[in-house]
Amino acid sequence: MTTAPPPQPISSAQTAIAALKGDDNQLRYYAAWWLGKHQVQDSWTVLCEALQDEAYRTQAGGYPLRRQAARALGELKNPQAVPALIAALDCPDLSLREAIIQALAAIGDRSAVSPLLNLLNAEAEQPYEALIEALGTLEVWQARPQIEPFLTHQSERVQCAAARYLYLLTKEPQYIERIIQNLDHPNMYLRWAAMFDLGAIGHLAAAQAIIQAKVPNSLKLLNIKRMLEAILESDTEAELNQQDKCQFLLDTIDQLLIQL
Repeated sequence: MTTAPPPQPISSAQTAIAALKGDDNQLRYYAAWWLGKHQVQDSWTVLCEALQDEAYRTQAGGYPLRRQAARALGELKNPQAVPALIAALDCPDLSLREAIIQALAAIGDRSAVSPLLNLLNAEAEQPYEALIEALGTLEVWQARPQIEPFLTHQSERVQCAAARYLYLLTKEPQYIERIIQNLDHPNMYLRWAAMFDLGAIGHLAAAQAIIQAKVPNSLKLLNIKRMLEAILESDTEAELNQQDKCQFLLDTIDQLLIQL
């Protein structure tokens, strides 16, 4: 009895798209990742089709391929994928919904605002951390009354997301302090989550907190870089002029690189 040869590694966009349309669920999952990683723009249609896949489902009811397709579409940042992503939000898989929300935030299309607000106002449980972060990224400031109560949510990560949203809206440093407190948390993953929240804020107090945090220098470097990119992309003025702030962050990056 002969056995089928193992699947060949994906080396091109064509083989990735073909694999995504195939029957091997693990290979399909890898193909979706590959297409997003390599930002194959003309793959958005097959990735949107994968958002409705029923073939790959876990015993717990999750949809791994759908999640990876959503993440890949977020990497592509193609607004044409937004309707398919919005349509997939009604899936009961909360992890899939989280991936879709993150993809919609990455794409940045305003047509996602109303569906995201509907999720925020729904009675059912939602992936609130991703949802609040997405509303902040899309600058949906009218959601403030609904988001403020999340400062006392049972999840500290959700609290940090709410503080991040409120800082981006108000620029009040008290919200940065809410996030900085978690840099000393005994839970390593919460420290990391707080680090990434601070990395999304272009305030020097956040940068100083990142530098002093008890986390690996590689994470510090990643988030200082994110902060620098956010400042360079922003037209807003901060407490120091942009040139001084950017120079401070560049010097910090140099120091962190030396220590790696």
